[in-house]
Amino acid sequence: MQLSNEFEVSAAPEQTWALLNDVPRVVPCMPGAELTRVVGEDEWEATLHVRLGPISLQFLAQVVREEVDEEAKRVVLTAKARESKNRGSADARLQSSVAAADAGTRVEILTDLTLRGAVAQYGRGVVPEVTRQLTKQFASCLQQQLSTEAPTNPTAPQPEPVHGLRLGLVGVWRSLTARFRR
Repeated sequence: MQLSNEFEVSAAPEQTWALLNDVPRVVPCMPGAELTRVVGEDEWEATLHVRLGPISLQFLAQVVREEVDEEAKRVVLTAKARESKNRGSADARLQSSVAAADAGTRVEILTDLTLRGAVAQYGRGVVPEVTRQLTKQFASCLQQQLSTEAPTNPTAPQPEPVHGLRLGLVGVWRSLTARFRR
């Protein structure tokens, strides 16, 4: 599944690029994510908590920075995640790029996502809308970090689980209302 999302922040491209490449600082901005271990300079382990109605899922993920193009301000991350109770898995390739925009910086995120197992059934049909909502939350947190002086070792907040059912219902509602507006 191909997903494309973008947002703008009111900060210089260089400042935004630096933050996006500081994985320990940016992971707390990802809804439901928690950095659990730094494996190396370009490899991390994380946990992602997701709630779909009465179902709570916890993904254990390995994230690797595959490519960095400083000149083009483009980075490619790959993630391999498995649900902790073996209800499925996910593989993702995320390409992020940063470019100057009128208000500061535009961030584009292209994701190639593959879901397998029961996880694929839970997320079928709502993933694009859920991704849009999560991107908005991520952008808001990123803007907040860019707007304030962050300490060198910030204390990461406890991750809140991503409530996919609520986001999914929002997605379904928007899809239905869009059809009736045509």
